[in-house]
Amino acid sequence: MADGFELFTDRSVVAMRVNGELKDLATTVTDADTVEPVTMDSPDGLTILRHSAAHVLAQAVQSINPEAKLGIGPPVTDGFYYDFDVETPFALEDLKPLEKAMDRIIRQGQRFVRRVVTEDEARAELADEPYKLELIGLKGHPTEGAGSHDDGESVEVGGAELTIYDNVDPRTGETVWKDLCRGPHLPNTRMIGNGYALSRVAAAYWRGSEKNKQLQRVYGTAWATKDDLRAYQSRMEEALKRDHRKLGAELDLFSFPDEIGSGLAVFHPRGGIIRHEIEKYMQERLLAADYELVNSPHITKGSLFETSGHLQWYKDGMFPAMHLDQETDADGHVTRQGQDYYLKPMNCPFHNLIFRARGRSYRELPLRLAEFGTVYRYEKSGTLAGLTRVRGLTQDDAHVYVTPEQVRGEVASQLEFVLETLRGYGLDDFYLELSTKDPEKYVGDDAAWEEATETLRQVAIESGLELVDDPGGAAFYGPKISVQARDAIGRTWQLSTVQLDFNQPERFELEYTASDGTRQQPVMIHRALLGSIERFFAILLEHYAGAFPVWLAPTQVVGIPIAEDYVDYLGEVIGRLKAAGVRAELDASDDRMQKKIRNHTKLKVPFQLIAGEQDRAAGSVSFRFRDGTQENGVPVDEAIDRIRAAIASHAQVTSAGQI
Repeated sequence: MADGFELFTDRSVVAMRVNGELKDLATTVTDADTVEPVTMDSPDGLTILRHSAAHVLAQAVQSINPEAKLGIGPPVTDGFYYDFDVETPFALEDLKPLEKAMDRIIRQGQRFVRRVVTEDEARAELADEPYKLELIGLKGHPTEGAGSHDDGESVEVGGAELTIYDNVDPRTGETVWKDLCRGPHLPNTRMIGNGYALSRVAAAYWRGSEKNKQLQRVYGTAWATKDDLRAYQSRMEEALKRDHRKLGAELDLFSFPDEIGSGLAVFHPRGGIIRHEIEKYMQERLLAADYELVNSPHITKGSLFETSGHLQWYKDGMFPAMHLDQETDADGHVTRQGQDYYLKPMNCPFHNLIFRARGRSYRELPLRLAEFGTVYRYEKSGTLAGLTRVRGLTQDDAHVYVTPEQVRGEVASQLEFVLETLRGYGLDDFYLELSTKDPEKYVGDDAAWEEATETLRQVAIESGLELVDDPGGAAFYGPKISVQARDAIGRTWQLSTVQLDFNQPERFELEYTASDGTRQQPVMIHRALLGSIERFFAILLEHYAGAFPVWLAPTQVVGIPIAEDYVDYLGEVIGRLKAAGVRAELDASDDRMQKKIRNHTKLKVPFQLIAGEQDRAAGSVSFRFRDGTQENGVPVDEAIDRIRAAIASHAQVTSAGQI
């Protein structure tokens, strides 16, 4: 028998996997165990680093404010946070003192020591921490009373045992702080090093539910080295410049008026034309791939979602019911019972009804139904984030009905269709994620799930793209492949999904006549390519930093006459471009030419056509590009041809050398 410290002498090893489960290095193992090292710079190592940093943050807060009550402090993508119940909300100026307190704890090299405790022992030790006591009571029921998902409590009570981690002073052996936690953690605080920083503060409801008290949240990030931290901070600075909410206002693309409500966007004319082009290209691709376009209403009787299973499995994510159709007589007696109607959160039940509207033959399959369907989801206010998380969203939704023999080929075809379409929007760096069954939240037969999962896995492997597992990440009705796309600054976005569903066809009693005359049940494939138009709009806006390729740009060309004398000449050029379908404008304002150039450069117009006496005499124009370069004396006919070719190519044009 030995522990991890004896097995691994490499100081970069911070934890280990024992029989596939993450463990502290202090864990005792035997020769029968399969043991693998976990290094600091690995994904698992970074998660452990960030979780340990969250504990040190909580200890620092209580060292400054002993009355602060502890919430939850999980690791998250690229960082961590911790929630606190404090009398005075945190401000940005509080972060520096907290970092200094964290530095002191880190330099002390306090050891993280795991202890298994009983529920009574945990309650006695954490008697002054009401939120911890609530979590202890949730052991075995981790999502009761929470929001629509596990809001981090699994990091504390998600394991088989109830455990507390002590922070132990290495000189005295005294426990200086403790926290309820599942672990694992770094061996000691010194290993956190100087690759961490606190970033921001926010308010957050306890366990993600607006029914609970609002706590104060402190966010931070942690990396294996200081250089990694600096690189991350540089990416975040660039991400801030590209923030779609900031660009949306600067470029006059969309807004969220208070009069409409949280999470509900309106698109302005400039944003509307971009959205139109996104949808237009998608529709062209759909029709070329033998899809049939359908349409469905925004509201329906609740019974439809009872049949689909959404009211059982997804009700927390739906808007409340509207009780309609009830009739009463003059005395107020009910003469006709009303019923509940819901705003639709999904399009799939409607498509099932379209399939079921008449008899279907195997000759019609695969039957591909597609819709730009607006759906409504009651996202909690704390989760709303510009266009990336909204309450009203339009999905480019498709449902494909196939015979069992067609499943594999159709999934492969759908994946190819997805990747080629995304490349058309300028995204080309992908990997795949396979989401498998959540043992606590699924419907249907285990064997069907296993068969569907293996089919998706084989198709994903054959695509040649990197495949990452997402255990338990599937929806309740079937496993899925997700296409993860990296943008211009390396961030990953989940975009398209291809999901198998053996359950919905059964619930809706869908059938087709097979070649032998028997009635058979089709397999259903859910396919969302862009996810939602709103979110995809935001992703493209940030990917291009507002400088859309010419085909998507709201204004593709602007004409800028050097002086008023050349307005008519340049106006004729702009008129020819408009007649050719180009989104072109003439700036005939009284502003000076240099101001016009600055204004349209800020709006990221791809082409500025400038004309003066020399151009008018020669029948030419001068091109000015986004990067400030200019090409003079281009004949008008050639200029129009080059602009139309740039639009047709879907290429990103920034300089003269690209057109």
